[in-house]
Amino acid sequence: MHYPEQIRLQFPLLVRNPELAWLDNAATTQKPAQVIDAIRMLYESDNANINRGLYDIAVRATAGYESVRKVVAEFIGAGEGNIVYTSGTTGGVNMVARCYLQPKLKAGSEVLISAMEHHANLIPWQIACKNSGASLRVIPIDEDGVLNMGEFRNMLSANTAMVAVTHVSNTLGTVNPVEEIIELAHSVGARVLVDAAQSIAHYPIDVSEMNADFLAFSAHKMFGPTGIGVLYGKEEVLSEMEPPNYGGDMIRTVSYQDCTLADIPRRLEAGTPHVAGVFGLGEAIGFIQHLDRTAVRESLHDLTTYATEQLLGVNGVTLIGRAPSKSSILSFTAPGVHPHDMATVLGTRQIAVRAGHHCTQPLMNHFGISGTTRASISIYNTRDEIDRLVSGVRDAINFFS
Repeated sequence: MHYPEQIRLQFPLLVRNPELAWLDNAATTQKPAQVIDAIRMLYESDNANINRGLYDIAVRATAGYESVRKVVAEFIGAGEGNIVYTSGTTGGVNMVARCYLQPKLKAGSEVLISAMEHHANLIPWQIACKNSGASLRVIPIDEDGVLNMGEFRNMLSANTAMVAVTHVSNTLGTVNPVEEIIELAHSVGARVLVDAAQSIAHYPIDVSEMNADFLAFSAHKMFGPTGIGVLYGKEEVLSEMEPPNYGGDMIRTVSYQDCTLADIPRRLEAGTPHVAGVFGLGEAIGFIQHLDRTAVRESLHDLTTYATEQLLGVNGVTLIGRAPSKSSILSFTAPGVHPHDMATVLGTRQIAVRAGHHCTQPLMNHFGISGTTRASISIYNTRDEIDRLVSGVRDAINFFS
């Protein structure tokens, strides 16, 4: 069974704010006590730079840091050498676009993205194409927010160098068929990057089965700290990447005239990393693994279904994103109420939602709107919070009308 009220007790911020309905999980999740404790304990007990010192706390910090790489690898079905620490999903996508793909692009090359991509999985490819003379093409979606797979098949060709697609849309909640996308892309020799920022917390991911060339995600959307993330890459693609930065701890030898680089992944991790963030990431994964993930997904599905029914029962509310395969993200518009006004009214009632274009401006243009109000549900949310959300939406409509 999944008991969100009991899970909520493991999150200090929610315990200290019992009236807070945190429905902004697509932006960031709250952090359980064990994640916060891991970060605090590192700074209290083992604060040292890694891979350098030979004294006890430095040895412990280094061992702990590298042990998390193994935890991450096992969590997504990868090898340790395929795990690169980054600043987050954005950092991982930018690294692939700039350090792997751009040097390979030329006039006539094509990069395919979906119409629902977050700006972080759009702009890096846009810039890489502009700098190389390649073309950026967009896979269309229908009015329910479902990817047009027939058109995607037609767009693929020998010129396709990269397909970059989100696993779960941060705005629509659409769950894309990434395994099918990858298989089709590989059939024409294209590489694939999957943005797993919105899926990593709730959906089991095995990169060996998925067969993606790259996969990126952030810790802070899976109950971990901000400023740390992971880029997974197959060995052959990581070995072809130029280092994003040059400096300490990513070299073997250095002279005034030349240098030799360290092995993957260290050659891609120059400088002092976010050590505390890595420790927090490890604990976040441990927290997730101790959940009954099947029960959690079933509970989230039931709560999302309930929220959808209740919101659509409010006169005039329109749901943006109604794919049959959908996660726990609900974006909606309300008659006569700007999304920012809706979020403000809800905020006065301690209901935290997000309003705006959600870093998907082209997607908003597709639907002919400036933005939406977005409620995103996670493991600690309850029906009572959904009822409060719906009541607040109804009252806001009545007030502004």
